[in-house]
Amino acid sequence: MIASVRGTVLRTGLDSVVVEVGGVGMLVHTTPGTAASLRVGGSATLATLLVVREDSLTLYGFADDDEKSVFETVLTVSGVGPRLALAMLAVHTPDAVRAAVGGGDLVALTKVPGIGRKGAERIILELRDKIGVPSGTLVVGQPATAAWQGQVRDALVGLGWTTKQADDAVEAVAQAGPAPDASVSALLRSALQVLGR
Repeated sequence: MIASVRGTVLRTGLDSVVVEVGGVGMLVHTTPGTAASLRVGGSATLATLLVVREDSLTLYGFADDDEKSVFETVLTVSGVGPRLALAMLAVHTPDAVRAAVGGGDLVALTKVPGIGRKGAERIILELRDKIGVPSGTLVVGQPATAAWQGQVRDALVGLGWTTKQADDAVEAVAQAGPAPDASVSALLRSALQVLGR
């Protein structure tokens, strides 16, 4: 297994780079953000994962081990391949992926090209207990913004409100600036008060 590569950048593309390692140019598929951060002639160190298929050996590269870890975890979802997992990291940071999955935020996940509502639901179902919580950005007891919004939205829809009404109520609560230690149930009550006006 090729766990990382370090060498001179020979070429950069939209979503890939070629890194010279020991005289061999290795094509590494990355997110557009990672590719854009590297310069031809400069040195690069990328955490990598080699994906082996019957007809190919494909190397995927990441800015750090956290991105690689989220990528590997997302690959465990049935129907999600390396390209889709990489697209998730192109749209969201690893912590944003964790917050979206942990909070059941379908809207955030469907922003990724290739992920529809059913795919997002499957990702949430299969990863909720595997992906962990965002690292270092959350205070215990404080829901992530995306997390509480997704939970409150889903609860409102479950109570019979339309998706548009639920989105509007969540937006109103978010704009009001809820207390940092507010629980999801308190935020739901606030959204219900908005809808009751």
